[in-house]
Amino acid sequence: MPLQINDVYVDGRLHVSPESLDDTYTALAETGGTAWVVLSEPDADELASLARQFDLHELAVEDAGSGHQRAKLERYGSTLFVVVRPAVYLDDEETVAFGEIHGFVGENFFVGINHVAHIDARHVSRSVGRLRSKPDLLGAGPQAMLWALLDAVVDAYKPVIDGLENDIDEIEQQLFAGEPGVSRRIYELFGEVADFQKASRPLIAMLDGLLRGSEKYRVGTELERRLRDVQDHVIRVVDRADTFRAVLQNALALNATLVAQDQNEVTKRISAWAAILFAPTLVGAIYGMNFDVMPELHWAWGYPFALGLMVVIAGGLFGAFRLKRWL
Repeated sequence: MPLQINDVYVDGRLHVSPESLDDTYTALAETGGTAWVVLSEPDADELASLARQFDLHELAVEDAGSGHQRAKLERYGSTLFVVVRPAVYLDDEETVAFGEIHGFVGENFFVGINHVAHIDARHVSRSVGRLRSKPDLLGAGPQAMLWALLDAVVDAYKPVIDGLENDIDEIEQQLFAGEPGVSRRIYELFGEVADFQKASRPLIAMLDGLLRGSEKYRVGTELERRLRDVQDHVIRVVDRADTFRAVLQNALALNATLVAQDQNEVTKRISAWAAILFAPTLVGAIYGMNFDVMPELHWAWGYPFALGLMVVIAGGLFGAFRLKRWL
């Protein structure tokens, strides 16, 4: 079942988890606490309800409803709109799957929208678990919830990086072993790394923006320190992804060179055998002409001589090409 959260926190501690959005709104109004709402693939009515309750900007709501957004951070008045792209490495398929979480961060609420439930939900669950064990940090408000989500997403990038690194190691072995299909695997992995960069690289600028606005929006020292720690982790992840991309570009160039070398070797062998076979063909073609007057035409040793000439020329050419290592 898709993850859904309707929590209301008071003084950094979970106060109530209502069954419906309407009950969450009521509890929020009664307690004056902070709402943490997460929906998986919500319908238009649910989005409209959230937009009315929390005064969400229509452009941000439209993006949250349609999905397929790049990772970004935008501010609409007092509300932050953030899009993050969590990633999961699938061992069986040896591929990377991406999710998409949209978040609205206001003065007394955090609203999360999961677009790929089976991927996004696990990251949201991790963020919930981390914050519930830190009531002092939860007391900092919705921006602490945003930190928990970003921290969970970035921490989950490490297994993805490890999986990609293992794939690259395998490709290097296949490349020098001359295994068929390695070119396609390099291109596929190159695309996965590029997609991973699109998901992770924007987080550096997003976190930088959050840190630059920390004083203006009254972000506490502890939360600022944790945001900076997440940014450091993202930078390391992005640096490794950049290295992977460079390695794969070199692998593509090396593979093209190896393919060209193989084609050149094949061309040499074909040319060598063509030259070897051309010599007896030429001798046979000349003596196969229908002329009455030809050298050695009526000589008793003419036929053995022609055959021997073919063998000598072909053998000489074969030896010459062997010396040149064309054969």
